[in-house]
Amino acid sequence: MSAPSVSVLVPTLNGAGDLRRLVAALDRQDYEGRVERLAIDSSSEDDTVAVLEAGGFDVEIIPRADFGHGRTRNALARRANGEYLVFLSQDAVPDGEDFLGAMVAAASRPGVAGVTARVLPHDGDDALTARTVLEAPEGSPAPDERGGEPAPFDGLDGPARARCMRFNDVASCMSRAVLTDHPLPEVPFGEDAAWAATVLSAGFRIRHEPTAIVRHAHRYGPLGAWRRYAQDAAFHRAFHGFRVRPHIGSVLKGWAHELRRDVRHVARNGGWASLLRAPLLRLAQTLGQYAGGRSIDDAWSAALRQGQVQLLVPAPGEDASAPIARTP
Repeated sequence: MSAPSVSVLVPTLNGAGDLRRLVAALDRQDYEGRVERLAIDSSSEDDTVAVLEAGGFDVEIIPRADFGHGRTRNALARRANGEYLVFLSQDAVPDGEDFLGAMVAAASRPGVAGVTARVLPHDGDDALTARTVLEAPEGSPAPDERGGEPAPFDGLDGPARARCMRFNDVASCMSRAVLTDHPLPEVPFGEDAAWAATVLSAGFRIRHEPTAIVRHAHRYGPLGAWRRYAQDAAFHRAFHGFRVRPHIGSVLKGWAHELRRDVRHVARNGGWASLLRAPLLRLAQTLGQYAGGRSIDDAWSAALRQGQVQLLVPAPGEDASAPIARTP
């Protein structure tokens, strides 16, 4: 039996440097089936389109204002011909020659709607960046499969629901048939987790596949960390109904927790000099979580009003207007 056909789908913007590594990694893949490469570029101002076309991508260019995380990925899926759709961020680099094969094999399992790869840092990443990536659920070396029954999150509180629905489309694979019936929600951010909620509610399963590995990491400064974690916290407040850091005391507790984890990581792996930037970086991170959880932002409010996504019903006895954070 021939291997299923695959479409590799990449939304891009000013990513020429990253895309050279991505194209080279795709060229190294040992996959027997047909592989299609498609991209939608948001009017890049560098050599992104040229790099993509030289790498065998069919590129559509859209106005930057037309980009949306869910909308653009859905548009890529509609153009795709593959039985399985592998979404990659432009700065994600597949590791090894069997990335595509491992993703498709996992997505072919009965009842599985979507698969996420194991995300590891690049070899040259600093200790704090590496620790953040390695300790995230996406960095786990253990396989994980969730779902199989409609609404497996019934009765769970907000943080537990968030863990159940965690899905990362930095490197993911979905059946085109499933995505046709259950497109990605067109929300301001968090489209991957919102999609996971949809397919889990429909009785499908989602899987973390550690044999499929990508290298992907961001080295944040204090301002970048504040923005990134504020956005995450706003998503949890809007979609799951809880605040990651509900008060200043939780900010200080979280700051101390992150610093302890940084020290433990460098004690095992080296990189002591990186600890010099840890206090300010982790304070920005936890303050961002506090700020992002204070209210639902305007974009999310509009998405909710338009019915693009629905807030999850709080678990029995849970007050979504004053949730209890369970983040350490």
